[in-house]
Amino acid sequence: MLLIRADANAAIGTGHVMRCLALAQAWQDSGGNTVFAMADCSSSIKERLQKEPLSVVEISDESGSSDDARRTAELAHDHGAAWVTVDGYQFGAEYQRTLKALGLKILFLDDYGHAQEYCADIVLNQNISAGESAYKRCEPATRLLLGPRYCMLRREFYPWREWNREIAPIGHRVLVTMGGSDSQNFTEKAMDALGLIDDEKLEIAIVVGGSNLHYESLQRAAVGHRKKIRFYHDAPDMAELMAWADMAISAAGTTSWEICLLGLPAILISLAENQVPVAQELHSRGCAIHLGGPHQVSARSLAGPVAHILSSESDRHAMSWRCRELVDGRGAMRVVAAVQGSRLRLRPATENDSRLLWEWANDSQVRAASFSSEPIPWETHVAWFAEKLKQQSCRIWIAEIDEKNPVGQIRVDPRADGESEIHVSICKPWRGRSFSEQLIRLGSRSALNGGGCARLHAFIKVANVASLKAFETAGFEPIGVEWIRGAEAVHLICETN
Repeated sequence: MLLIRADANAAIGTGHVMRCLALAQAWQDSGGNTVFAMADCSSSIKERLQKEPLSVVEISDESGSSDDARRTAELAHDHGAAWVTVDGYQFGAEYQRTLKALGLKILFLDDYGHAQEYCADIVLNQNISAGESAYKRCEPATRLLLGPRYCMLRREFYPWREWNREIAPIGHRVLVTMGGSDSQNFTEKAMDALGLIDDEKLEIAIVVGGSNLHYESLQRAAVGHRKKIRFYHDAPDMAELMAWADMAISAAGTTSWEICLLGLPAILISLAENQVPVAQELHSRGCAIHLGGPHQVSARSLAGPVAHILSSESDRHAMSWRCRELVDGRGAMRVVAAVQGSRLRLRPATENDSRLLWEWANDSQVRAASFSSEPIPWETHVAWFAEKLKQQSCRIWIAEIDEKNPVGQIRVDPRADGESEIHVSICKPWRGRSFSEQLIRLGSRSALNGGGCARLHAFIKVANVASLKAFETAGFEPIGVEWIRGAEAVHLICETN
């Protein structure tokens, strides 16, 4: 069970809750249950959560107060939740300390180091500008998850992770999406800007969030507009609209990451101070164009850049490619793996694991990633495994969440030069959830710190991009490319500090 503490209203927007919804969905997909605890929640957001279905419990205490923290802890214990996810700028260092003192583990979502001090078990900042410098005052055990690798996107975006955008010579379709509330009504200014563009084929799709108080006035403004406009109130499938559009005019909030996954060229408007660093960094990397805040941008100053992007196939192609390089849509799974990975434990393999390891080794994906792709006969495996168990210099661990949930295996073999080589595999039900990095870290730590090993080597086929990323993220450094049994492999090493 996971308890999520976040709020949403017209003033603070819906971004905190919507990214927590992505986490809740990934948690559900891993077999867990989730409940939201909210002190402030618009009716539209509550309905959205309950459609999942997700439970929503109301908190009557002042949001972010010590009473709020104690009530949140009480709810977590009542629901059997060992972890609490906290997302919102009203939650600070004291809030974390209260939850920790009451026996809870904390996943703390952050954007710019607003709490200053952190005792949470995991701090997540998914922004492109995230850096360790903002988290110098953390507890030694606090783990940092930083950068777009951990961008949490909702389940509706999963099918689009491998989709490739076709770039039209001239764009005619514009998506306008200014977040869940758009309290400053920049949407109407965007409508005015699009009315200035000389393109009879221009089509406009406007997404109006459930917390937007300007919906009726926007509809009135659309009457007699020069362009074809369609409104979507709480659009059920944003991914579909993003795939339809040639470009977007968007707030620089959590939608930025959805835009990146879909490779959608965009003009970003920073509707809040916390959106500025994200928008500026995306601009500097050529992923989008940031024009500034709502008071810095007029309808006329917006119309020019929109017209340019629509007319420039090369610019749209470059922006789309850079966006897709940044976000892969698996961030929520990585976060879930980090939380669940804290429960992972290693135990030495025994004779009773022989069949389990044989079945894992003969999995088609494991054989394809190996330097010998032929299936392993049972008799061959039994003799090999018995010999490995006898060797004191060889260590084999089974990684598991509990006795009923083995996740994978780690083996460390001695080398002729006195150093060691590591091998890791994940069993099929747990693949795609970013457990590889966790297992590599655990195995490396056990071998380097407690196994008398000074340096670990790993050899990964060049085409096995996922494994290469997992090893590098876990602290291994590539030092070259070698040929092993006719296959090109990257040679990586990890050493004791």
